[in-house]
Amino acid sequence: MGRPAIDIFHHSLIKFMRAKESKGNSMRKLLTSILGFVALGVVAGCAPVDYNTDIYGYLEGHVTIGPICPVEREGVPCPVPPEAYAAREIFIYQARGIVARVQISSSGDYWVALRPGRYTVDINKVGMDRSQEVPREIDVSSGKTIRLDIEIDTGIR
Repeated sequence: MGRPAIDIFHHSLIKFMRAKESKGNSMRKLLTSILGFVALGVVAGCAPVDYNTDIYGYLEGHVTIGPICPVEREGVPCPVPPEAYAAREIFIYQARGIVARVQISSSGDYWVALRPGRYTVDINKVGMDRSQEVPREIDVSSGKTIRLDIEIDTGIR
């Protein structure tokens, strides 16, 4: 089994520092500081995760996609293949950009936990997709669930 990446990094850094010792202590201090920041980053990455579910709100819904066939009889829609759902995602935005990309299940359902705040919900558009339900702004509150069903019109006629 191979050596862990941190051991390889540490070994390489020591070799580099020994090679640079002739340049003086400033290089050694710089590299020691860099190694300290890397180690701090690794330790910080191992910090416990807050699983307190009371702080989250939830967004859920059902996505319908159609028409799928160029000719559909009224009341007898073509079945939506799972690939049609897999090709689309729900995007959750805030001012800083995309906060979440949510997969749609093969039956058209989606669900996501979000911190309280104001979000914009949209879909990635495939081909001529359009929807009257999105983009939509929502306000998420702790412990509350918002339902947003989305109808995607594929533009097939």
